[in-house]
Amino acid sequence: MSAAAAPRLRSIRACLEGAIPSQVATCAPDGTPNVAYLSQVVYVDDEHVALSFQFFNKTRQNILANPCATALVNDPVTAHYFRLHLRYLRTETAGPLFERMRAQLAGIASHDGLADVFALKGSDIYAVEHIEALPGEPLPPAPPRADLLGGLRLCSQRLARCNALDELLQTLLACLHEQLGIEHALVLMLDAPAGALYTVASQGYARSGVGSEVRLGQGVIGMAAREATPVRISHMTHAALYSHTLRDSLAGGDTATGPEIPYPGLAEPHSQLAVPLISGGRTLGVLFVESPLDLQFRYPEEDALVALAGQLAAAIERLQCPDDSAEPAPAGAMAAYPQGAPVRVRHFAANDSVFVNDAYLIKGVAGAILCRLLREHARTGRQEFSNRELRLDRSLGLPEVADNLEARLLLLQRRLQESRTGIRLEKAGRGRIRLCLEAPVQLEEGLV
Repeated sequence: MSAAAAPRLRSIRACLEGAIPSQVATCAPDGTPNVAYLSQVVYVDDEHVALSFQFFNKTRQNILANPCATALVNDPVTAHYFRLHLRYLRTETAGPLFERMRAQLAGIASHDGLADVFALKGSDIYAVEHIEALPGEPLPPAPPRADLLGGLRLCSQRLARCNALDELLQTLLACLHEQLGIEHALVLMLDAPAGALYTVASQGYARSGVGSEVRLGQGVIGMAAREATPVRISHMTHAALYSHTLRDSLAGGDTATGPEIPYPGLAEPHSQLAVPLISGGRTLGVLFVESPLDLQFRYPEEDALVALAGQLAAAIERLQCPDDSAEPAPAGAMAAYPQGAPVRVRHFAANDSVFVNDAYLIKGVAGAILCRLLREHARTGRQEFSNRELRLDRSLGLPEVADNLEARLLLLQRRLQESRTGIRLEKAGRGRIRLCLEAPVQLEEGLV
């Protein structure tokens, strides 16, 4: 096959999913050849791949002495083989590519029962100088599971019509299910000062998990946010670092810190993909999808979700811009004082955790907002508040830049709705919220 007719690297990305181990051939300085199996050959861009560096073996010795190598890869569906002619450039031991490969290797290794044996030492970057399509009679390719391009277009059109954050997130989840066939998904927003992400929307789980947290660098979600890169696992993994961050509710936990809201993820995910939401070069959160089946999120699905995540991030940024035109609600916007048995709300200032009738509700900025509204209501009877006055209240601990106030209000609204405390938050117009109480509230300050 002539060089002009050689396939492009992008067109054979199915061979680089790690479903079938590849083979790499190197040569020692004395001319002795060496062939070894390799866990990963990863697509970097149209001219480069990354090979996993796991052992100080003969392949490693050869490539440091002679930077030329070939890799034999094949399509797991069509059984079509390709030979890549490679030239070693460098090794990366940290950063987005390294972390992405480390996550994928954990999935591959544990899928093969070798999670405790395999460990990525580095990502070896190679220039792809030539690709050979080897002779043979490959099988026909599998039909696509979904019309990704058409589905992406429909999703994009629907998202473009959204005018509120809650509407945007619910539309996204509906589109993922209806247009792309993705049943299990989460959207998490980044709380940069706290070094964590919190769940604001979910689909396909027995419990919503709204308010559950994932630390930066924890699991595929935390790593995608920390490194600002998609992280994907295509095979079942039990590796502690890269399995989903399922955390049980801490019954009877320390009330000064508050138990964690259970993470809603699948008990045994076989495919996971976490895509950072980036706008203006800044990470806002993560779109996370998973499946109980292997190989559900390949390169084409990753491409589609990265494109969708870019539009989602821009829309979130637009919908969370401060609305300076919204003035504080007038003093006369009050509600009749509720009747009935009082609701006991306990606030711990150490981390702004809030318990309602001794059940954990929320913590952090969202907890501080709720207590601020309840105090003002108790003092003046006010029912309506503006986002602007909350944004200007420094006692709430909102960061100076990218406060995500609307996302925090949405989180608080959903936690109150799910907990059925008799306390509700409702939208009262653009840039306004309404506090609704079904019974009197007894607000207490807890001891640390």
